[in-house]
Amino acid sequence: MLRPNDRIAVAVSGGKDSVSLLHILHRIEKRFPRAQLIAISVDEGIRGYREEALKIAHENCRRLGVEHVTVSFDELYGESLDSIIRRSRSHGKLTPCAYCGVLRRKALNTTARETGSNKLATAHNLDDEVQTMLLNVVHGDPWRLARVEPVLTSEHLKLVSRVKPLFSVPEVETALYAYLMEIRFQTVPCPYVSESLRNDIRTVLNGLEVKHPGMKLTVLRSFERIRSALKEKIEGVQLRECEVCGELTVGSLCRSCLSLMDLGVVKSKQQG
Repeated sequence: MLRPNDRIAVAVSGGKDSVSLLHILHRIEKRFPRAQLIAISVDEGIRGYREEALKIAHENCRRLGVEHVTVSFDELYGESLDSIIRRSRSHGKLTPCAYCGVLRRKALNTTARETGSNKLATAHNLDDEVQTMLLNVVHGDPWRLARVEPVLTSEHLKLVSRVKPLFSVPEVETALYAYLMEIRFQTVPCPYVSESLRNDIRTVLNGLEVKHPGMKLTVLRSFERIRSALKEKIEGVQLRECEVCGELTVGSLCRSCLSLMDLGVVKSKQQG
């Protein structure tokens, strides 16, 4: 995943997984003097929730002596997530997590690239990955499973290679690590989490894991076996620049711009 001279941007939300990953990578990278570590936090604009998380992220970075960069939805998209969700509900559009996930990924990639990082490390754990795999199946989009993997390399200058060091680590183990190492993290869940389909899948998976220990890892390994076959089916997809923001996409518009355009937050070139 990582090389001795990488400049690694770590996505740090302030939760147990991301701050644990930050501490682990800081501990490892101290042995590699040419390596550099930088933390990136995204302020989505969730009132009463994100403020505490950003404070905790900053405290952990200061404790470790790691450079900390914060970027906001307001700065990048002109509106906070709270504002976007209010628009969404008045239009009967997507769930909060559907908007947040797309916009966060874009924000992290853009910021990692602008900070000169060649690797973007995210704290997706075993639970996150299995949930995502099942979500893609439930949504009828199994081809996206081809990109649910621990290392996503890119040869395009606009895409920062992404790595997931906690890919096969259960969520309970990252929590245990944080408690044992006395790492402070945010314990309050996002106020929008209960509205997502992911939350329902999380509940089902946790129930199955209690009755059948090891089931999550089994599901992960099963999807890993079919990933290569899926990749063969999607080979040859050409990336192009989004007509609105210039970021990479497979169509004329990226998913974030399509979502914001649907709510009237941004306009297409045809709309002026």
